[in-house]
Amino acid sequence: MKNLLLLFILFSSLIVSAQRQSFHDMLKTYYKNTIPIIKPAELYAKMLAGEKLYILDTREVREYSVSHLKGAIRVGYDKFDIKATDRLDKNATVIMYCTIGARSEEIGTKLKKIGFKNVYNLYGGIIYWKNQGYPVYNNQQKATQNIHVYSKEWGKWLKKGKPVY
Repeated sequence: MKNLLLLFILFSSLIVSAQRQSFHDMLKTYYKNTIPIIKPAELYAKMLAGEKLYILDTREVREYSVSHLKGAIRVGYDKFDIKATDRLDKNATVIMYCTIGARSEEIGTKLKKIGFKNVYNLYGGIIYWKNQGYPVYNNQQKATQNIHVYSKEWGKWLKKGKPVY
């Protein structure tokens, strides 16, 4: 009986600690650290300063049409074609993003392999961007609170805005 109670307490504490996992801890399980990150505040400052940069959205059409960063070019993930980047300056700053930064890191790594020099992954993707209070736009280029979050699992991390699946 004593052992059963001890097992119950141990199991309960494991469940509670798993539920307390932070967004940042979750990202560590997905990121491979193959390209440097840029935080939302840093990117927003560059955007406001008018710096020349490419913002590449590596999500799919439906995700992009619901919500994307201003000026983002959708390059996709499932059907990503490296030739779609032929017109981009390989010396310019390129910021990749997706929902949380996992898919974008993978595409960013591909760009580095073909000679892009300044490739960064937006830390936390569009979810963290929105949680930090920065704007997103729909396919009519109007500001929106809707955020396509890819899945319910990732949608739980959205604290600002309305999740769309």
